[in-house]
Amino acid sequence: MFRTLVQNVPAVADTSDTSDTSDTADVAVIGGGMSGMATALRLQSAGLSTVVLEAHGHAGGCAGYYRKRGFSFDVGATTLVDFAPGGVGAELLDSVGIAPLNAQELTGYRAHLPDREVVLHRDQSAWHAERLRMLGDSERHRRFWALLDRLAQTFWQASRAGVRLPVRGPADALHDLRAVGLSGVPLARHLNRTLGDALRSHSLRDDAALVGLLGMLVEDTVHTGVDDAPLINAALGVTIRGAGLSRHVGGMHGFWRALVTHYRGLGGRLRVGCQVSQVVGGPGHYRLTTRHSTLHARRVVCALPAARTAAICAGLPVATRLQTFLERDAQALGGACVVFLGVPEEEVAAQELTHHQLLQAYDRPLGEGNNMFVSVSASGDTLSAPPGHRAVMISTHTELSGWAGLDPAAYEQRKKEIGERLVGYARRAYPALGERAVIAQTGTPRSYQRFGFRPDGAVGGPRQRLGNTNQHAVPHDLGGPGLWLVGDSTWPGLGTVACVLGSRIVAEGMLREKGFAR
Repeated sequence: MFRTLVQNVPAVADTSDTSDTSDTADVAVIGGGMSGMATALRLQSAGLSTVVLEAHGHAGGCAGYYRKRGFSFDVGATTLVDFAPGGVGAELLDSVGIAPLNAQELTGYRAHLPDREVVLHRDQSAWHAERLRMLGDSERHRRFWALLDRLAQTFWQASRAGVRLPVRGPADALHDLRAVGLSGVPLARHLNRTLGDALRSHSLRDDAALVGLLGMLVEDTVHTGVDDAPLINAALGVTIRGAGLSRHVGGMHGFWRALVTHYRGLGGRLRVGCQVSQVVGGPGHYRLTTRHSTLHARRVVCALPAARTAAICAGLPVATRLQTFLERDAQALGGACVVFLGVPEEEVAAQELTHHQLLQAYDRPLGEGNNMFVSVSASGDTLSAPPGHRAVMISTHTELSGWAGLDPAAYEQRKKEIGERLVGYARRAYPALGERAVIAQTGTPRSYQRFGFRPDGAVGGPRQRLGNTNQHAVPHDLGGPGLWLVGDSTWPGLGTVACVLGSRIVAEGMLREKGFAR
């Protein structure tokens, strides 16, 4: 499984770490996922010399892809969020000079609940009508949705304005006040409430269909259940389809080809197959060690999981400062399983919508197939699949403990079982799915550990709860002057839009540092 991830590297990212000579840069960015590449793009476009050091065979991280026999499969994120004009993603493209992406805007996706189907429309008026028709039209339902709408509108606006958390001083507080706006300040009282609190206050916690749908949405965006999900974060997660979902032609392969090409056109350097083993030094004179070379940089951005950052920066203050956060979040990590199918077009052609989310039972824990997402490449997208075929990705969350300590035979059996289960469940949307598959492979936490260099295969950052997000999140500037953190271990956490927002915060903060602005 995933063997082609390191064998089929596209030409656009074919720069391996083979030099034995030292090199220098204004900024070394460790990790070429969404947050790392976005940060490097911003700094490079601002006139700094940057180099991105990526352990894998190409850029992408957990929003990456792999290629096999003419198919391109997304290994994590399958959609882009808020890349339409005015969005967080669009701000990145505009700020670094990238033309609008060759992406298809999704009109929505279908949620398959145990007893009904709900279409999550991108169009707001259509969605408002659908949720009342399918999930309840009582006054309690209307007041609940009105609260979520107010929170989402205010804090999407704040996110697009670059809100900074945790607040580290008066400058951050003033910036955030402007981002939220005076009219939004009263909503800050909800920072200490969960989605479950809001449901209970509207006497809706026992509404199975409503809670089931919300649970699916927040598990995918906040990585926790309704009773633990911070209300404001959950409101944003529930409304991502309204912010705009899109899929690039070629999926994440096409997206990364566009970004890497532009980054290199700006003079940026991407070194793949280049795993950093140690960072030493301080502002103005950091030294980064890889298997084949040593690189010197004035500043460093670590776009890695917090545990990996602490390991490679073991002699620096940031490693000690991270320990409290690592201990706090040790039990808040989760993994994913994904099935990749290359199928004839007719197996998926009957559905107008190409994205589906499925819940099997209201009374079972989410994950392990009970809540899964199905993403299908568009018809005619020959960068994703050969003519007459489509690429299909089926993903679900999984507990890491269930994959630990398995011997080879037990591991293969568990992988086979989860793969068959996901395909079987996905046939609710596509009854003939996988019957004539050209490719059928399954990824597990071990795949993400081996090929994504994720500690224990954990993906998406810690599950977000009141005690570890927003004002309690890992600060971007925890490393002190010259060493910044970004990615799903830091605020605002998981997802493409969160990583893009984090890149903006870090790039702006680094450019403000004394003695470093140009």
